[in-house]
Amino acid sequence: MRRHVLWGTVAASVVMAVLGASPAHAEGRGDIRVVKAVTNNGKNVIVGIGGVVTFPVKLTVKDNSGVKRVYRADADATRSTNGGPVETVGITCKKLSSTTSDCTATMRLDTEWFPGYSERNANDAAGDWGVYGIVQANDGDYWIFDALAPFKLKRAATLKVSAMRSRLFGTSKQVKVTGALARADWEALKYRGYGGQSLKLQFRKAGAASYTTVKTVKTNSAGQVSTTVTAPASGSWRWFYQGTSTTSQTASAGDTVSLGTPVMRSSAAMPPMHSVSAG
Repeated sequence: MRRHVLWGTVAASVVMAVLGASPAHAEGRGDIRVVKAVTNNGKNVIVGIGGVVTFPVKLTVKDNSGVKRVYRADADATRSTNGGPVETVGITCKKLSSTTSDCTATMRLDTEWFPGYSERNANDAAGDWGVYGIVQANDGDYWIFDALAPFKLKRAATLKVSAMRSRLFGTSKQVKVTGALARADWEALKYRGYGGQSLKLQFRKAGAASYTTVKTVKTNSAGQVSTTVTAPASGSWRWFYQGTSTTSQTASAGDTVSLGTPVMRSSAAMPPMHSVSAG
């Protein structure tokens, strides 16, 4: 079973073993610094219930003697002791000048690791994360960076919609719109209904370019939602969920409702029936 290892418990020993530093100077030596850091190009890292997720951590490192390497880079939770099963699968650096290099660490998360990673609930890993590591310069300078390139690791959400006129025939413009919100449960590797969440019901008139919000409705304990509205015209209806600090934003597909009166084909327009003779 995989177990979470805190960066703080290994940082000093790593530096001592690799760089010859004493614990009292484990924060670094010299002028080498990470001057810019960003994870996943500034976007949240969204994780569902299956497959592998990879994302980049880009670091700009500077030292007056030049950058030797990024010795280590790890992503981990910043607000609790419950991290997640993220591993570094590669680090590459490109020299920009005699003093500066751009380096990229590629992170990998396999969702199958979640259930056995920690004795705590795997869903606790969602939230605020950062990047930890060590950079080295050509003149022996080094620096341990702590919780740079902040980002949010979020549970993926799904959202469904169904819209239909309350009465198919006649002039009524009443439309019933239902939906279901669910989010990834990393402990069970399933999507489960997400209750008590506010969903925006949005409408886009036929031919229009964008949706506008009509009303806000909360999901029930099972993550389901239902409402009836008066349609201003024919068009598409969808649900939109803003997300939270631990759950991703999402929107359903649009479901089109026409206010035109359905046309019944007359018997005269029906194709002729052909008799079948015995034998």
